[in-house]
Amino acid sequence: MKKKVKSVISCTFSKDRKKVLLIKRRDVPVWTLPGGGVEDNETIEEAITREILEETGFQTKIRKKVGEYSPINKLAKFTHLFESEIISGKATLSDETKDIKFFDIDNLPKLLPPPYPEWIQDTYRDEKKLIKRELKSVNYFTLIKNLILHPILVIRFLLAKIGLRINA
Repeated sequence: MKKKVKSVISCTFSKDRKKVLLIKRRDVPVWTLPGGGVEDNETIEEAITREILEETGFQTKIRKKVGEYSPINKLAKFTHLFESEIISGKATLSDETKDIKFFDIDNLPKLLPPPYPEWIQDTYRDEKKLIKRELKSVNYFTLIKNLILHPILVIRFLLAKIGLRINA
């Protein structure tokens, strides 16, 4: 039986919920939400707490699980989306993180690839029910469109998908 590959992502808002914490990746220099893969023998809750700490330096606790998103192609993984809150620590760069910053919800960076805007909005709505849907914004049409608009970023993304790291 094939093992289901999972990833975890988290939205962390400022206390007034007007700003969201984003990281700028080193391998593909775009702004994203903190997150990553789930390691063997690790729960999804342990994975997101570890990923946020590794990528931001912040110790967090999970406020709630927001959603589960299924990929429609090989560009994405099954993803668990959480909302977390900072309990301690300070912004600390890592070998994965080039920058860490809170952005106004209404003024997100231009280089925020799909599905991050969707995930931020899903979390911000603060619905009671767990969201379960397909990741339709991560598709081959969007990949080609972004290849035309941002060729270097897309090439770096594809290289990162096959495991080659570029640090710039």
